[in-house]
Amino acid sequence: MNKDELKTIAVIETGGTIAGTGPKGEDANYKAGELPVERILDSIPELSGKVSIKVYSVNHLDSNDISFHDYKVLKKLCERLEKDPEIDGMVITHGTDTMEESSFLLNLVLNVKKPVVMTGAMRPATAISPDGPGNLYQAIQTASSPASSGKGVLVVFGGDIYSGRDIQKQNGARIDAFSTNSFGMLGYTRDADVCIIQSPYRDHTAQSDLTDIELEEMPKVEVFYIHEESDPELLSFMLEKYDGVVMAGTGAGNYPRAIQDLIENYEGECMLVRSSRLPEVLVYPSPVFDPSGKTVPSYRLSPQKARLLLMLALKKYGKDKDKIKKCFERY
Repeated sequence: MNKDELKTIAVIETGGTIAGTGPKGEDANYKAGELPVERILDSIPELSGKVSIKVYSVNHLDSNDISFHDYKVLKKLCERLEKDPEIDGMVITHGTDTMEESSFLLNLVLNVKKPVVMTGAMRPATAISPDGPGNLYQAIQTASSPASSGKGVLVVFGGDIYSGRDIQKQNGARIDAFSTNSFGMLGYTRDADVCIIQSPYRDHTAQSDLTDIELEEMPKVEVFYIHEESDPELLSFMLEKYDGVVMAGTGAGNYPRAIQDLIENYEGECMLVRSSRLPEVLVYPSPVFDPSGKTVPSYRLSPQKARLLLMLALKKYGKDKDKIKKCFERY
């Protein structure tokens, strides 16, 4: 292939296990985000002659420490690269612990049509058999494929291609750590081949009405985890302190009678969202647990993703409950 015909992919590093270092040959006891992504790219000679790479460094974080400031930086960078005629696609290296949150949020706020692919690793770069180089290779190939355009933010991991909206981390030890449960993956990779077999059906990226949000001074939203004998006083405290609370309920967004009584009698401004702590569930409006309609159902969103959407919706629409409900129906 002529060098002028090569696709140019921007690789944006944020840290994570893929750039982690520790005792040589060990999978555990490492520090995330230590290795520059150029070192990982150097270990993938198979990219030579197939794609041109430009590296951009945002930070070197453990993904548990990522913030809305980092999201704002990523948004500005990706939207600048969207306008750069030399860039054909983008790959973001990221820690796996919060990749599902970051991919979901970026899927809502990036005003882009070029492929944006996230990837990472479960083993550090200093392990005997690190999975990062293979994941990065496949992510770059996916970002190079025309089939990835207009699909929103994708996540490539272990040869599978997922939608950033639906992906969930299911395992903290295996290299096949991610899943989308019964909704399935979008496609797969096989060496340099990229096969997309279905498309996301929810609005995303350039289709989203949330791309004009300034990701700063965000509303304060937290998650209240439901269990037997959940403390109503803790929820009452959260309702007074935060702009929004997402309840990680049992079953299909359920909770004890004491919690329901508190919600039924609440007349404050804190926005309440009903979600579920289950990995695979649909939370609908409930005449049994929410007879007065005090809460917004999260449908299929996990509590952590529902929290991010509620933050964006509050920032965009304030306390307009009807518009916030429509956000959860749409995205």
